[in-house]
Formats: sequence, structure tokens, C-alpha cells
Amino acid sequence: MDVVAQADGESGPMSKEDFEALARFRFAVRSYLRFSEETVREHGVTPQHYQLLLAIKGVPGREWASVGELAEQLQLRHHSTVELVNRAVGNGLVERAADPGDGRTVRVVLTDRGQRMLAVLSPLHRDQMRRMAEALTPPRWGSVDGSDVVLGT
Repeated sequence: MDVVAQADGESGPMSKEDFEALARFRFAVRSYLRFSEETVREHGVTPQHYQLLLAIKGVPGREWASVGELAEQLQLRHHSTVELVNRAVGNGLVERAADPGDGRTVRVVLTDRGQRMLAVLSPLHRDQMRRMAEALTPPRWGSVDGSDVVLGT
């Protein structure tokens, strides 16, 4: 198979415009990530800690997460997530709480300091995403049948 052909082979080889669209999108994603990394560091938090706080706050329907859920959200191994939580506990950003319904589960919850950090940092991220909305929109691809296909679908 040609290295520039799509893995499924359905849409054929990539055009120059396809490569340009991929490069623009990757640049936008990396620019956003760099903005995030610099912004959180300016506020005294590591990027990993911000991601942890956001993952906890972003759990649908509740204000806590298990270590396993956080590992999945952050795409980390369980032991790496435990280390990250340990450091965040040490920095006063999160705390552990027993799960009253399951003694084997430990809930990771935000402290007041963690809540305050999110209250400052998340609007900055939302505003940056709004500014970058067009650049962060995945490119549209022409498909074999002429309909548009969005990258990743």
C-alpha cells in the first residue's frame, strides 16, 4: 500500500491540500497546547495538574473521580495517575475521600484551592478556544462519493 494512501484505502492517496490541512490543524492544536502549558505555569500549576483538575471537574453528574477514571481520562497508567494525585494532594489541589458505597474505591475531589485554580484557568482556556475556533475545527475532506468527511469520523 502506498504510504500516502489512507489506511482503509477508501479515499485514495492524500493530496497536497490534504497534507496542508493536516499541517494547519496540527499547528493549531499544538499552539493551543502551548498556550495552555504557558498559562497554567504562569499561575503556579503544572499542565498535568491542570489536566487532572479539569478531568475531575468534568466528570458528568458528580464532583469526584476515581483514580481509574482519571487514568483513562488522562491516558496514563494507573501508577502514574496515583503519583500525579499524590503530588496534587501535596500541593493542596485535591484530596482523597472514602467512597461510602464502595470501600475499595477512593474518590479524588477538588479542594477549595483546586476549585479556585479552575475558576481562574478554565475561562482563559475557553476564551482561547473561542479565538481559535476556526483553526481548531477539523478539516473537511472530500470523500469518494463526493460527500464531506470530517477528520476522525
